[in-house]
Amino acid sequence: MLLGITNLILGILTILGQIFFLIYLAYFLITPAKTNNFSQQGIKFAFIVALVASSGSLFYSNIIGFAPCDLCWLAVIKKDTKIIDYSLFLTFIGAAISLYHNYIYYISSSISVCGINGISCTIRYVLEFGYITIPIMALTAFLIIIILLINQKKYE
Repeated sequence: MLLGITNLILGILTILGQIFFLIYLAYFLITPAKTNNFSQQGIKFAFIVALVASSGSLFYSNIIGFAPCDLCWLAVIKKDTKIIDYSLFLTFIGAAISLYHNYIYYISSSISVCGINGISCTIRYVLEFGYITIPIMALTAFLIIIILLINQKKYE
């Protein structure tokens, strides 16, 4: 019951995130950063997205008992004025790993094990709305964080 509700909530949040990403990307491309109100708050919104995504991941691994992806935990948080640069770098790495995970998951199931613990990357733990899986949730979060941080950097 708890798992079903969580999957539904995270699935809805993923769809809303994907819609937000597409709208914000268009807005980002046509609106100067200096007049874009989101630009000033990009790092705060990116933090919220990362917090929700990390909380979902911790819920799945520590409460439900799904095997965590060894490659998914790439994050360093430092209080520094250059946090956007660090965050962008790590987020691009995370997005690349997430793209690879989605490739394995959806296209090339010949690679069934990734990570150091021999955990299969092709097991479908979650499937909401016919396409939302944990790899799609992760990729959506990374893309939202990337666009928010790039826009914040552009603003500054």
